[in-house]
Order: sequence, then structure tokens, then C-alpha cells
Amino acid sequence: MISFNYELDFEIPNEEQYSCWISNVILSEEKSEGEINYIFCDDDYLLDLNQKHLNHDTLTDIISFDYSLGKEIHGDVYISIERVRENAEDFKVSFDEELRRVMIHGILHYCGFKDKTVSDEQLMRTKEDEKIKMFHVKQN
Repeated sequence: MISFNYELDFEIPNEEQYSCWISNVILSEEKSEGEINYIFCDDDYLLDLNQKHLNHDTLTDIISFDYSLGKEIHGDVYISIERVRENAEDFKVSFDEELRRVMIHGILHYCGFKDKTVSDEQLMRTKEDEKIKMFHVKQN
């Protein structure tokens, strides 16, 4: 089950479409869907989590906590809408595209993809691009 939670004045326009897309991405990686919570927040909220749980004193666009069990995906994905907006401007892409990239980035981590090395990061970007394209496919 995928749920969307909001800690600021923001909402995804079509939660059902996003849920179907995320479910299809999980299936495309031969995993099964467990409980996945998206929490949309601001920079301060995410910075507080980063400091308390990861001992990092930096702004970030996403923090994901992975509770997956084997092939069943479970986790909490915290996303700073402020960072997503700024990154969209910096990377010269639409807000919606950058939001989808960040949303699916967390899921890809749960599927086993990493981004600590250059080669891992390249594979992660390729997978992100591949999964973003799935958003435009008609969902059942």
C-alpha cells in the first residue's frame, strides 16, 4: 500500500496515478509492494531528520528509511518540496519531472540500487530515466 502524507501546503495532483506508477515500477524490478509512505515536507523538517537520524547537517531533497523484507518493499520516503523546486530550476527540468525522479529514487534504493560510486550513480540515473518514462504509459 502506498500512502501520501503532507507536512506542508502541497499535494500531489493525482495520487492514484502516482500510486499505480510506483506499483508498476516495483513489479518491473521483480519486487512486491508492501507498505510505502511518502512524506512531503520542507527543508527544516528534513534537515531535522537528517541531523537526528543520520548525523548530517546538510540540506537534502530525500531521505529514505528502508524496512524491506526480502523482495517485499517497505519504507518511509521523506521529500523536501523546497529542494525539489530548487533542483528543478538548477537542472532546467520541470518541477513534476524532478519530483518523479526523487520519488522513484527512494524506491530504487529499496530495490537494491546504490549511488555512492560513479558507476552506481550512472546506473541509478539510467534506472530513474527508465522508470520516469513508465509514468507516461497508460496505467490499468
